[in-house]
Amino acid sequence: MNPDATGSVGRVPHGSSDDFELLDFSANVNPRVPEDVGEVYADALDRARRYPEDDYPEYRTAAAAHVGCETSQVVPTPGGLAALRLTIEVVVEKGDSVLVPYPSFGEYAREVELQGATPEFVPQDALLEVDPAGHALAICSTPNNPTGGAYDVAALRAFARRCAESNTVVLVDEAFLGFTDRDSLAASVSPLKNVIVARSLTKLFGLPGLRAGFAVATGEYGERLGNARRAWALGTPAARVGTHCLRDRAFVRETRSRVREERARLVERLPDALDVFPSAAPFLCCDLGASDVGVDRLLAAARERGLALRDARTFRGLDSHIRVAVRTPEENDRLLAVLEEALADG
Repeated sequence: MNPDATGSVGRVPHGSSDDFELLDFSANVNPRVPEDVGEVYADALDRARRYPEDDYPEYRTAAAAHVGCETSQVVPTPGGLAALRLTIEVVVEKGDSVLVPYPSFGEYAREVELQGATPEFVPQDALLEVDPAGHALAICSTPNNPTGGAYDVAALRAFARRCAESNTVVLVDEAFLGFTDRDSLAASVSPLKNVIVARSLTKLFGLPGLRAGFAVATGEYGERLGNARRAWALGTPAARVGTHCLRDRAFVRETRSRVREERARLVERLPDALDVFPSAAPFLCCDLGASDVGVDRLLAAARERGLALRDARTFRGLDSHIRVAVRTPEENDRLLAVLEEALADG
C-alpha cells in the first residue's frame, strides 16, 4: 500500500442497514443460514482460547471442494474484500494502470488508488474485449455488482489467455457466483497461471459479520499470496463456521433454486415503472428512468414502510437506479407491495 495515498483516498458507500427494525433489501445477503451454525460457533468460541492452525487445513480443503480446485491453491482471507486487497497489494505497484469495470463494486477503484495506481475504467459488458497490454491487472466481477450480469466462462478464459500474453494478471471476483450453477474459474487456475479468484462465504451463507473468504491462485502468484497473507488471517469461529457452511451442499442447492425462482418472479411482477437489468445474481438493479418518483422519494417512501433499498446512484455510471436483494418469498411479496404503493402514490 502506498503511504501517500492513504491520506487522500476516502471510503466508499455500501449497502446494508444497521436498523434491525427495517427489512433490509439493500444488502445482497442470503436471508437464511445453514443449520447448526449456532452450535458450531459456540464450540469454536471455546476453542478460540488458543491460536488457530495457521494453515487452516480443514477450511482450505472445504473451500477447494466448493470451487473445484486443489487445496494447495486456497489462501484463506477474512472475507472476499480481504482477498481483493491482498491480490492488489501483491500485484500492483505505484504508477501502474489497472482495468476496472463500471458500474461495479466501488472498492475495486479504491484499493487500486490506495496502491498509488490508476484505475482505467471500462464498461463492465465490454471489459473482455479490451486490449490488456500495458495494464498490470484486469478486474472482472461475475456476477457483477450491482447489475447482476455474469460473464460466459469460456469468454473469461479466453480473456485470461490474452492477458497472459501481455503479462497482465486477471483478478476474478466471484463473491456472488455461489448463488449460481456456473463453474468457478478457480478450477482453471492451474493452466491459467495469471488468474487469481476471490471468493466470499458470508453472502451465500448469510453471515456477513463473520468475515470469511479465500483467494485461489497457483504458481508465482499463489506463492506470493501465501507469503503475504497475515498470520492467523481467520479467527477460529470464522474458520470453523466457514468450514461447516462450505460442506453444506444441500443448503447451497436450496439457496440456488430459491434465488432463481424468486428472481424470475420479481422480474415478472415488479412495477412497470422500473426497468430491470437481466441478472444472474441474488439482486436486481432497477432504473427509475423517467418515472415521476425519483430515487430519493422512493427510498424515503420505502423506509417509511419499513424497507431499506440500495441507492445505486453511488455506482459509477448509474444516475436513476436502485438495487434490491432477492430474499424469501414472503419478504419479496412485501417488497412488491411496498414498491407498488410507493410508485402509485407518485
